[in-house]
Amino acid sequence: MTPQKKATVVSSSVAAVLTLMKLVIGIASGSVAVLASAVDSVLDMFVSIFNYFAISNSEKPADRTFNYGRGKIEALASVIEGTIITISGLFLLYQAVQKAINNQASQFLEISIYVMIISLIITILLVIYLSYIAKKTNSMVIKADALHYKTDVFSNVAVLVSLVLVTFTGYELIDVFVGGGIALYIIYSSYELIHD
Repeated sequence: MTPQKKATVVSSSVAAVLTLMKLVIGIASGSVAVLASAVDSVLDMFVSIFNYFAISNSEKPADRTFNYGRGKIEALASVIEGTIITISGLFLLYQAVQKAINNQASQFLEISIYVMIISLIITILLVIYLSYIAKKTNSMVIKADALHYKTDVFSNVAVLVSLVLVTFTGYELIDVFVGGGIALYIIYSSYELIHD
């Protein structure tokens, strides 16, 4: 298995674990920020799986149909990943607005904080690994994956800060603003990926 393929398997597995953790806590707590992070992890998992197949196809040699090989599949995969990231950002923005309108209260904040700390540590380790593989292999897909998980680090920090502030102040609007801010940041970060 090539380093690029191995990296996509690792990122898919990590995303699956993070998805399960965040989804359970996000639904139970009613926190838009945690739910936003969970939705992003679901998309991470599907994108990483898609990247595995994109890399597998791009590594195939030239043939009669593809005279110059399939190397451009990686660039196409990056555009698709950027588009998916944008859609997830729009969905999260919608969720934040819904929470603000319905004035929903968050629950299980202490457990949510622990989950986000664990998630942050795991994501940082994954970014270090993916960045190393991207530099070693010069793979656009792995570079895109590393960029995606870097945005997750920032969003995990924002969610963690949001949960701590809501715990101490009781202001649910902090959760709404952080969830909305993460959504806007996700949309912005996907532009660079699509542009490249």
